[in-house]
Amino acid sequence: MRILLIFVCLISLHISQAQRPGGDKPPLIEIKAKILDKESGQPLEYATLVLQSAENPERVTGGLSDPSGDFSVEIIPGIYDIRIEYISYKTYELKGIQLFNPTDLGTIILEIDAEQLDEVELVGERTTVELRLDKKIYNVGQDLTVRGGSVTDVLDNVPSVTVDVEGNISLRGNESVRILINGKPSALSGINPETLQQLPAETIEKVEVITNPSARYDAEGSGGIINIILKQGKNSGLNGSLNLFAGYPDNYGGALSLNLRRDLFNLYVNTTYRYRNAPGNALFKQENFNDDGTTDSFQDEIRDYQRQSDGFNTNVGLEIFVTPSISVTNAFVYRTSDGEDTIDIDFFNFDANGNPTIQRNRFTIETEDEEDIQYSFNFLKKFEEAGHELSFDYQYSTGVEVENAVINEIVLGENTELPVEQTLNDESQVNQLVQMDYILPFGKDKLSQFELGYRGTFNTFDTDFVFGILDEGNLTPDPDFSNRLIYKEFVNAAYTQLGTKINNFNILGGLRMEASDIGINLVTTNENNTKKYVDWFPSLFLGYDFSEFEKFTVSYSRRLRRPRSRFINPFPSRSSNTNLFQGNPDLDPTYTDAYNIEYLKRWDKITFTTSAYYNKSTGVFQFITLETGDFVEIEDPEDPDNPIFVPVQVRTPINLANETRYGMELTTTYVPKRNWRFTLNVNVFEQTLEGDYTYINSNKEEITQSFDADNLTWFSRLSAKIPLPAEIDFQTNIFYRGLTRNAQSKNLGVLTTNLAFSKDIIKDKATISLNVSDLFNSRKRISETRTENIFTYSEFQWRERQFTLSFLYRFNEQKNQRSRNRRGGDGEDFEFEGS
Repeated sequence: MRILLIFVCLISLHISQAQRPGGDKPPLIEIKAKILDKESGQPLEYATLVLQSAENPERVTGGLSDPSGDFSVEIIPGIYDIRIEYISYKTYELKGIQLFNPTDLGTIILEIDAEQLDEVELVGERTTVELRLDKKIYNVGQDLTVRGGSVTDVLDNVPSVTVDVEGNISLRGNESVRILINGKPSALSGINPETLQQLPAETIEKVEVITNPSARYDAEGSGGIINIILKQGKNSGLNGSLNLFAGYPDNYGGALSLNLRRDLFNLYVNTTYRYRNAPGNALFKQENFNDDGTTDSFQDEIRDYQRQSDGFNTNVGLEIFVTPSISVTNAFVYRTSDGEDTIDIDFFNFDANGNPTIQRNRFTIETEDEEDIQYSFNFLKKFEEAGHELSFDYQYSTGVEVENAVINEIVLGENTELPVEQTLNDESQVNQLVQMDYILPFGKDKLSQFELGYRGTFNTFDTDFVFGILDEGNLTPDPDFSNRLIYKEFVNAAYTQLGTKINNFNILGGLRMEASDIGINLVTTNENNTKKYVDWFPSLFLGYDFSEFEKFTVSYSRRLRRPRSRFINPFPSRSSNTNLFQGNPDLDPTYTDAYNIEYLKRWDKITFTTSAYYNKSTGVFQFITLETGDFVEIEDPEDPDNPIFVPVQVRTPINLANETRYGMELTTTYVPKRNWRFTLNVNVFEQTLEGDYTYINSNKEEITQSFDADNLTWFSRLSAKIPLPAEIDFQTNIFYRGLTRNAQSKNLGVLTTNLAFSKDIIKDKATISLNVSDLFNSRKRISETRTENIFTYSEFQWRERQFTLSFLYRFNEQKNQRSRNRRGGDGEDFEFEGS
């Protein structure tokens, strides 16, 4: 690593020398110095020396101190401004120093910057809550429980956010959430929930939770927006970290983060590799009824999942400071993964008296290959007045996912093998984004602000699904289950916002227009559907600041939810042939009016936030379970003349009903002393659905079912971090989600516990951690579902308990260093004085 640092410094020196005009080169001179810590007198390794020519400020050179705290740098003679920097220490500066001969600057003493250190500890040691007019920001900090995990593991620790056993993300219990990466929609957020789980936790910097977005943001997401900010180093000099981890079930990998900053540019690289085996399981106990309500038969379905994946992810960015007021950033993200999933299902069939009839096994081997690429460009012009700026963004991203599954089934007893099935699912997406934002502060003391912007998103999703019978390596497609879906979503949006601050009152109003052009093309069956609509989305935010530490806001916005991904994919899953999953390409968007009230109060050791919210939605689409009217016919080896018929159920989304959702949420953080932190989050909400649906049941009867439902539920998360003897840190997160109901199903409560231990070693340059995810192996969805002629009890566990041991090494980077990232895509929110 030291060789790498020296090499980069030499390259920087060479570049600065190469920029001199032609002619005879004056001999280089050597500049020396020794850097010590004021309190301990110990040398400071990796301190940064910056030498900037006073005559030609574009010429910058420098170097890093060695383990003895010594510098030795060769420079062109001249007059220089000298800076010596070290994280959490006050910068040492010398102006206009004449350096025409070899010079020893002597011993330079650096002292800790107490104010900066306090900020470092605040961010590193506890999750802070920042309340602004249109969003909350959660700085995740040093979360020990997610080392070696994915971004969904991080989100599952963020207040207000929940992640269910299948990886679906909810905000305040609402799955209609818009996921953004660095403030923009991206292929990185995935074609389906499983894709997002491939993004390593080590790549994430912070999470912005926007429960009631303003007109600046996409109208997408009736439940709100979650903006995932990826790491983009900003610290001076060369610094970074290396994280290695391994665990059980098999889970190992590493993450390398590097950042090189000079006066004219900032270069960062974040690269990760992870191998993961995520075993899971499921159980379905199904009771089938006759027309008169008596029991006809039973079926038990026991599933075992083994999911193995290799994933590589790299994020490279270069920010160039063209002038003090203009910067240009280019960033490139590449992610690839491949894996193999096996699904082993045992079926046990019984007659009405519970006597065994047939036992069969269905075994699926599925290979998955995935590749995502993203390029983004940002231009930022800052004018003389603070906050006056113009930005332009372009982003291009692609994603490809290919799944190939071979399904074998055998009836036990006579060992009768059924035809081998194969599914080929080739999904791809191309996303483009063009965005412009202009912000103008005006008025007395610049307390008013005008915003204007445009965003165009042009997305194409292509899914080619083939199902058929595999015979001696030849696939015969089944036209009833094979098709190609091309889904195009082009949205042009423009917005304007105007806000001001009058004494302690804040007001921000905005209007957003979105013109949507949706195209749905089922190629094989030549079915086309086009949906074009123009919508207006107003927003209004009113705030009152009692003081810097006490705030109150009231807000309103109109939102929508567009169906996509698994919701519109019409191709049924085939891992089970009696319990299917299938999307619906004819779904319409859901519209929501969202109202929100928030209050925040800070004391010395306690931060308290609470909110009340009310959402009224129309055309809500939800998953329901239907009897398809089809049956799986299975020959009984004991009685070939009387085969067994098992009804087929499908879980599919429909525009079901109108929905009213209201609730209250509170979050409290208590920090009794340094290195101690307790956080409690509680969310209680009522959900009311009103709607009917008509379908054909397994007896070929037309059934109209009411899906009216009232569901009062809650969830809570408790997080604690405390120091233990021997300078060991301990952290635990406990989450409970209460019972939920709808017209068909009841989901029982779920309790999960994560914990972690960590200790700093090697003079606090490294940290070793042990974490356990789902300590009691209780993270399961347990449901009871009733349709007209079928009752099903089910259990589903996506991933079993996980142990992970990690080693993190930092160089030229303090343990809890505060990052100084640039804004994440959508820019800083309108911050009034005192916010």
